[in-house]
Amino acid sequence: MNYKVEGALRRNKKNFIIFLILWIILAIVLVMPISYSITKATIDGQFMMDKFFGGIATAFTDFGKTIGSIFTKDYIGTYFSTLFKFSILYAIFVLVGLIKTAPKHEFADIEHGSSDWSKNGEQYRVLSDRKGIILAQNNYLPLDKRGNVNVLVVGRIRIW
Repeated sequence: MNYKVEGALRRNKKNFIIFLILWIILAIVLVMPISYSITKATIDGQFMMDKFFGGIATAFTDFGKTIGSIFTKDYIGTYFSTLFKFSILYAIFVLVGLIKTAPKHEFADIEHGSSDWSKNGEQYRVLSDRKGIILAQNNYLPLDKRGNVNVLVVGRIRIW
């Protein structure tokens, strides 16, 4: 199971910065107007749906006023509670994305036919890393080896 977590983290290293930047942009552009409209639509503890949708339109069109007023004491509590709910929903989507990119098995990202399966140079007990018949990058079948040095090449050569 550990290879799945490591594989998902390795594949998504660059995406974590993108996830964070997207969260910041959405927290400003989406959550601020929604929390502004929620506060405007809540009158005496009752939520008015028609005022909410009217407030959303004005919050998006007059974005400067929305940002200026969101940090006053009337709006700040609603903003942080809405931001918390949005962050939980966003984290669930990010987690699902990370789970989807986790490798299916331990050898998922290893090239077939390479020596990435071996560790700490154990392939060099049989192969050479300097000269001979090329098998893979930095892996050669030595010609001075005793025993069978036959090589089967599968594939085709393209000559244009």
